[in-house]
Amino acid sequence: MKKTFLIAALAVTVPALACAKKPKKVAEEAPAVPVEVIEEVVEEEPTVTPECLGQVSLFSEYCKAKQYADAYGPWLEVYTNCPTANKAIYSKGGDILEWKFDNAASAEEKDQIRQLAMQMYDKRIKYFGADPKYPVPYILGQKGVAYCKYYAEVSPKLDAYKWLKESVNAMGYNSQLSVLVKLAEVSNEMYKSNPEKYADQYIADYSQVSGLLQHIWDDPASKNATAAAQQKEYVDGLFATSGAANCEKLDELYRNYVNTNGQYLEDMLKMMKLYRSVNCTESDVYFAASAAAHKLQPTEESAVGCAKMSYKKEDWKGAIDYYNEALALIAEEIDEEEDRADYQFAIASIMMDKLHRYADARSYARSSMETNPAKAGRCYLLTGMCYAASQPYSSSDYPAAKAAILN
Repeated sequence: MKKTFLIAALAVTVPALACAKKPKKVAEEAPAVPVEVIEEVVEEEPTVTPECLGQVSLFSEYCKAKQYADAYGPWLEVYTNCPTANKAIYSKGGDILEWKFDNAASAEEKDQIRQLAMQMYDKRIKYFGADPKYPVPYILGQKGVAYCKYYAEVSPKLDAYKWLKESVNAMGYNSQLSVLVKLAEVSNEMYKSNPEKYADQYIADYSQVSGLLQHIWDDPASKNATAAAQQKEYVDGLFATSGAANCEKLDELYRNYVNTNGQYLEDMLKMMKLYRSVNCTESDVYFAASAAAHKLQPTEESAVGCAKMSYKKEDWKGAIDYYNEALALIAEEIDEEEDRADYQFAIASIMMDKLHRYADARSYARSSMETNPAKAGRCYLLTGMCYAASQPYSSSDYPAAKAAILN
């Protein structure tokens, strides 16, 4: 309902000024300023009637049974006439409009539905944006996800990105998985549309989304842990194949970050996982993050990072020590056997190729083969190379030609 107020302008009289040394004249009154009528519109809150509440109950029951065709009529009536009646108008309205859109008979009808859907999220913000459980950032995330469905042909989806980013920044660990994944997808889409412009943004968005999914995955109290793990694998794969995962670019972006945040274990572990996911484990920045993390709290992953750093610096003994430390820290689980065998084989390779300690190399190769028989071939090959390199047959015991042949 609307109220109209009349505001009257007061009439003003202005006396005439008398001129000096002239006969005085009686000042004439200036004509009164006409009264102006100004309309001021003030909106009142929509009235919630018993009829509205009845319609809310009706469309809610239809939605429970997924009878969206029957739900649409009463829902639209409540949405139009009493939008403050119940939050269900918006939480269930999304499902109703999605069904309506998927079953629209024409492009014109689809366009009407998508516009109505976007307006619905704005109206929810207006009337229910102060809800403590589902605040404005939550609603914006829902709006961003819905926009991507209704405007699938729009690329890049700049409006959706704005809403999704604001939502994730505000909601953090409480973000819905669908919103997190959609932010990664939209940012990836923007990067592909203009790599030079959006590369830094996409890398930052990936790092944020991947970190939040990891947190949800690691939280034992989270009911979404399994789903978060699956979505993280998808987001990581999306990033790894995007072309944005350039090691030099990552180093440029994160070198100073590692230097200034080396005292924070969680940040260093995130950096290591990011670099490992894009196969940039030969990077100096990855090595720096590994060393910082290992100093704070030694883990299998940080030990391996330090082992690779030592190898690159040709510190063979240091590399072996760190790989042995990784072996001591690795979890005693069946699904870790492949990693354990890889570390053992890495030690065997250093022993043979760099230190020429062939007996020790054969010993580690044998352990690697026993740990993971599926990769026995490389162990047999390394063992054969050890025997060939060791040349056990001496020319003092055999004629030189025969010793050479035997060796």
